[in-house]
Amino acid sequence: MNKEIQRNLMNTGHYENFPVGSIFMPARLRAPIRAIYAFARTADDFADEGDDAAEIRLGKLAAYHAYLHALERGEVVDHPIFKALAPHIRQFDLPYSLFHDLLSAFEQDCTKTRYAHFGEVMDYCKRSANPIGRLLLKLYGDDDAKHQAWSDGICSALQLINFLQDVAIDWQKNRIYLPQDEMAKFGISERQIAEGRTDALWQQFMKGQIERARRMLQAGAPLGRALHGRIGFEMRLIILGGERILLQLHESRGDMFQQRPKLGWKDWLNMLWRATYTRKSRPRAATSCASGKSGGSCGH
Repeated sequence: MNKEIQRNLMNTGHYENFPVGSIFMPARLRAPIRAIYAFARTADDFADEGDDAAEIRLGKLAAYHAYLHALERGEVVDHPIFKALAPHIRQFDLPYSLFHDLLSAFEQDCTKTRYAHFGEVMDYCKRSANPIGRLLLKLYGDDDAKHQAWSDGICSALQLINFLQDVAIDWQKNRIYLPQDEMAKFGISERQIAEGRTDALWQQFMKGQIERARRMLQAGAPLGRALHGRIGFEMRLIILGGERILLQLHESRGDMFQQRPKLGWKDWLNMLWRATYTRKSRPRAATSCASGKSGGSCGH
């Protein structure tokens, strides 16, 4: 899920694909969520942090695959990350495949820096973001197929939003997650990204990227009303946070170079009120970010 949103929902503030230590999460779920967080955080750092060559990064991730396979065979793994994770995998019957999927996305970050089309981006999201939502649903004891589909939509949308937030940051890592064919359609070059130039073509290009992420987030939003109690409240906050970031991107006309979108206290007041109100009432009709009308799904 989106890094900026989850940073504000967590005590730790490092890997932000899902809430860790949020005051809104049921206490019984905080330990397993922290264990999943530790696994994902350290594995993501193998791919992103430091100056190691790709071969070394891939070797570290391969070791994590091996630890998972050992747990699958019922072996005892003497590694703090996996010693903490193992009992929760057993208790909640967490699928090992989802952990392997996360690792495969981190491995891809070590070797792939450009994405030819949106299908490639979505394949990455399927492994880098969607497993988190599905793991959380397993912790909630929710195996509903419709809920899983909604979760996938939310997680992929939040990953796309993160890509839009971090265009400049990712460029510094020699990564571009924007579809290359869509950039070419609007005449967007890598040099333009390097220069942070937000001309009319860039604004039109970003308008389409923002709207697509908004539609995907909106398609999964019913999950926030389907889940009950504190879990549902947390999910609604996450969704609303994504909407607020999209609104900021829309209002800046896609200029994340001058100021990366982030959530402020006014955003949080709005989100907390709406997260409470949405569960009790029928959701308002959604409108496009581009419409600029109050009450739209982008957090107006």
